[in-house]
Amino acid sequence: MEQTQLTVELRTATGKGICRRLRSQGRIPGVVYGKGIESVPVSLSPKELTAAITGESGRNTLITLQGGGSLNGVTVIVADIVRNPLKGTPRHVDLHKISLTDKVRVEVPINLIGPAIGVKEGGLLDVLRHTLEIECLPTQIPDHIDVDITGLAIGHSIHVNELVVPDGVKVLADAKASLVTVLGKAREAEGAAAAE
Repeated sequence: MEQTQLTVELRTATGKGICRRLRSQGRIPGVVYGKGIESVPVSLSPKELTAAITGESGRNTLITLQGGGSLNGVTVIVADIVRNPLKGTPRHVDLHKISLTDKVRVEVPINLIGPAIGVKEGGLLDVLRHTLEIECLPTQIPDHIDVDITGLAIGHSIHVNELVVPDGVKVLADAKASLVTVLGKAREAEGAAAAE
């Protein structure tokens, strides 16, 4: 689990005008919230934020806040980022204060390990889910969950209950939900046989 630091400044004023002014000064508005604290408006550098979440853990990186008075030393994860629709740059960020001893719910990406045997035989890989919601302690959040698809044949699927996840990690999706399947030749052959 990656950990990094991020410098924030407390802000007393809120509203659209203040947010526009912050962005024109090269900073973005944000808010820190969580169990046991009232929401605290902050401002921060978009470059620092991007650098903090660029690693393999992405938005699940544990971030220790620096500066910001009472927030100094607080551990957070990024709960939400509003981005500019054209440039993709951050415009606002929600930071969720967490305790390292309390479980959290986060989305982690699925990492497919393959190629599938069914694809080699002419099938089409159909990925039904790219992320999974999990619950675990913050220090146990995996960067991703590996799914080995090498043995996946045409017409077969891999389901949530077949996953191998690290100790302490609970997948919150339906155990019978399909993650990935291989479609193709089998259906095409059936269609051709029916046509004849």
